Amino acid sequence: METYKSDKVVIDHNIELIYNKLSNPSMFKEQMEKNMDRIPDDAREHLDKVKFEEDGISIDSPMGVVKLSVSESVAPNLVKYVAESSPVPFGLTVNLEAIDDEHTNAIAEINIELPMMIRAMVGGKLSEGAQKMGEVIAKLPYGEM
Repeated sequence: METYKSDKVVIDHNIELIYNKLSNPSMFKEQMEKNMDRIPDDAREHLDKVKFEEDGISIDSPMGVVKLSVSESVAPNLVKYVAESSPVPFGLTVNLEAIDDEHTNAIAEINIELPMMIRAMVGGKLSEGAQKMGEVIAKLPYGEM
């Protein structure tokens, strides 16, 4: 299994608040819909491909629509999603680390099983995808959601 990680990003919110939003997609969906006009254009561009549902997150990807469901969560540091409908096994992990009461480090990881030949063709896109996911996670208006 290959792992593609985003850079560490700093989120200007409390770790518990971020964890509660990311580990509960249905609550996240309601708040995203209410606040979509407040999200910066560059973040909204990526969110157009993401749909938050009652039991998970669906992402419009080059492989088609992929549904991710929460498979593991460890408050307040870890949220793991696993793909339910994907041609290849993969998951998305968000690692959170408190810096202080109002700042949190986050790293997004894409974990995927790919044959060696395909890995060489899509590895760059997966690295870019992990980086973009980290950026989106950092830019979400957690305090207003």
